[in-house]
Amino acid sequence: MAPVHRMVADIRTGIANAISGKPEAINLAIAALLAESHLLIEDVPGVGKTTLARALAKCINCPVQRIQFTPDLLPSDITGVSIYNQRTTTFEFRPGGVFANIVIADEINRASPKTQSALLEAMAERRVSVDGNTYALPRPFLVVATQNPVEMEGTYPLPESQRDRFGLCIEMGYPPLEDEIAILDSHGTSDPLDTLDAVTDAESVVQAIEAVNQIWIDPQLKRYLVSIVDATRSSADCRVGASPRASLQLLRLARAYAIVQGREYVTPDDIQVLAYPTLSHRILLSSEAQLARTTLRQVIAKAVAAVPVPGRH
Repeated sequence: MAPVHRMVADIRTGIANAISGKPEAINLAIAALLAESHLLIEDVPGVGKTTLARALAKCINCPVQRIQFTPDLLPSDITGVSIYNQRTTTFEFRPGGVFANIVIADEINRASPKTQSALLEAMAERRVSVDGNTYALPRPFLVVATQNPVEMEGTYPLPESQRDRFGLCIEMGYPPLEDEIAILDSHGTSDPLDTLDAVTDAESVVQAIEAVNQIWIDPQLKRYLVSIVDATRSSADCRVGASPRASLQLLRLARAYAIVQGREYVTPDDIQVLAYPTLSHRILLSSEAQLARTTLRQVIAKAVAAVPVPGRH
């Protein structure tokens, strides 16, 4: 496990050279990669959403594809299309943008719902079906989707079924003042991504992904995790609570997050840290909660507080 911990530390250091003042966002991005999950970053333009994804791809030396989602983007642009070859009189498959280890779906909520849904099979099953043929996607496979807040012009809200495919939904936020001053020095004359070196490769990342299954979690912590998810279903503030898929994702991400923290076991703190980014995009507030201006963060914090922590009194 020590080589995995060293690799994760090197990846974190590399990304931090390109993204200043966002250690938790970096940790969550690495956890999403190791959990074979997907990452949705929702924030205003210009705070480093795309830079985070590109830095991660460069650190692990894997092919990366950036898909700019626009209203005229077609599903075939994502999945690929079969083209007839007159010389061979056969159809040849031309892979779409989803065929890469890391796919950056930039401003995903600017495309039509039909195009957004083209990512569903790829994200859930890591394969693509085109004209009756199925094509496997490479490992590791991570979709990092960025979107602007839904109140901005020209955006289409992601359907609940697609939001549920993302393991984590995070916000970047503005950097602290001192870090923003440092950005002026590091980004003012050159792009730090140009000097970013790879610290590992795809094969090593896949081995780290397999190591996630070896992370130990106490049975009482599993009950604790499920109880938090269940608390969102019984909450009067929620019209729709988190699904069993949320429990599975939270378990897998907690194990991956433990590796990111340099441990070989899951703690209650891991589950508490991941509760909001794992559950916030999977639950819908009730009408009464919306009228009362109750936030998702408040609802999830209440669900976490309502469940006793194992071993703590």
